[in-house]
Amino acid sequence: MTTRVLIPSGALGLNYDQVALDRGIAMKPDIIAIDGGSTDSGPAYLGRGVSKYSRASTKIEWRGLMEARAMAGVPLVIGTSGTCGADDAVDWMLDITREIAADLQQSLKIAVLRCSQDSAVMSAAFCDGHITPLPAAPKVAARDFTSCTNIVALAGAEQIAAALETGADIIIAGRTTDTAIIAALPIMRGDDAGAAWHGAKIGECGALCASNPQSGVVMIEFDNDGFTVIPLADGAHATPHTVSAHMLYENSDPFILYEPGGHLDVTDAIYAAIDDTRVRVTGSKWVPSDRYTVKLEGARPAGFQCVLMCLLRDAHYVKNAHIWADDIIRKCRSKVIKRLGLAPEEFEIELRLMGQNASFGTLETHAAQPHEIGVLAIVTANSNALAMEIGQFLNPYLLHHPLTQAEEQPTFAFPFSPAEISRGQTYEFCLNHVLTLDDPMSTFRLEQIEIG
Repeated sequence: MTTRVLIPSGALGLNYDQVALDRGIAMKPDIIAIDGGSTDSGPAYLGRGVSKYSRASTKIEWRGLMEARAMAGVPLVIGTSGTCGADDAVDWMLDITREIAADLQQSLKIAVLRCSQDSAVMSAAFCDGHITPLPAAPKVAARDFTSCTNIVALAGAEQIAAALETGADIIIAGRTTDTAIIAALPIMRGDDAGAAWHGAKIGECGALCASNPQSGVVMIEFDNDGFTVIPLADGAHATPHTVSAHMLYENSDPFILYEPGGHLDVTDAIYAAIDDTRVRVTGSKWVPSDRYTVKLEGARPAGFQCVLMCLLRDAHYVKNAHIWADDIIRKCRSKVIKRLGLAPEEFEIELRLMGQNASFGTLETHAAQPHEIGVLAIVTANSNALAMEIGQFLNPYLLHHPLTQAEEQPTFAFPFSPAEISRGQTYEFCLNHVLTLDDPMSTFRLEQIEIG
């Protein structure tokens, strides 16, 4: 059986080519699937349970997909709703769906897959040995689970299949693997599991696997032997290179991809160009595991931050920026400890040299000397008031600190006034673990809602 999965873009909120989407609808897809989230922008969205994408933009794009779904008469599924997939973000997406349904006068059956986890339950599961670390995971104790503001489990194809089996028009899922929302229906319909997971990996970011990645729209056709990649925008071409290369996107191994319940092995996959646009892939294998595990993501508060910025342009200071920054940190820390009576571990001051090595730090290998450096100062403390207070300690150093006592007092530029900017509560990821389940649905909740 052939299963056609239409993928409008890599994520809801990134936009998609409407002409290409219409082309895809004309090809009669069996399902429309789109990712709604990412961890690319850091832990704050999971920590707060909010979306990083504009609500207005999300609503416009989702409305277009709801209209396309009605025209095609097939299910529409979104995974990792609201960037992080926590329950609050799922409710945010559900509210948007209700508003659009009312505007369009659509009557809908909606399946809501919730992936948020109770921190106390996860703490107990950890103590019972049901949660184990992945490579390079941070060391955690039971109390670390209860410190998380949000913990989500990443749903796989089994949980999406359960939602599809309800007959829902729209599935709003919490945190899922990027591939699960694409692989689920082909697997349910008996298509090759290796092809289903491999095609889902290739199509997870829409047309990123093609020569016109910003167009977004791609169709993946699955069958009993393999899958075919079909970019749908003008000027978009898939080649064996663009398709095979996507196995390395956000994946450390070009041949193996781990998912709930097993792993994909593409060692023997064959990529063949059908024409100058389409690519056919065969030979992918799905290897079931002896236990069913789902990945956990958790975020917790990591203090409050104040940021300041100044600009160095004088060649003498640009050349010696590291010496200047290190001296400021040392002297300002000493003053804060002495005057506020704080212990050294109660706060942190960083100066990141933008344009020199702010990304790589000591790993930077580019030797070219910049002519101007932006200095980003970051103060972290256990309260917003304290972070801002330390920021004010730091202010005069960033404005006037000389390299040596013998030099005239310099003046540097603040781009903002006031120079101290509160970032408020910050968050950090604290889990890179898997949870073992006897039943794939045991830690997920499925709700059915009718609207309109």
